[in-house]
Amino acid sequence: MERRNFAAKILAAAAGIAAVATPIAANAQTSGAKLEKCYGINAIGRNDCAAGTHSCAGQATMARDPASFVLLPTGDCSKIAGGSLTPGKAS
Repeated sequence: MERRNFAAKILAAAAGIAAVATPIAANAQTSGAKLEKCYGINAIGRNDCAAGTHSCAGQATMARDPASFVLLPTGDCSKIAGGSLTPGKAS
């Protein structure tokens, strides 16, 4: 039972990151902040674009896809576990 609770907490945290990332990027774009591509932190269908795996926004079929990115304010990607400034290969 404790394992199930742990898994539920991890999934909730991942969903929280995805839900927050898009509004942050939208706010940063309107405020003139510089944005950077952060690969490997997306949720399914919650990406800004990708490095050659699909045509673009909202089409990620895998969470934490190393080839899909989310736009974040400069400097934030390095603060997120699994975030990378360079695309990786999707498995």
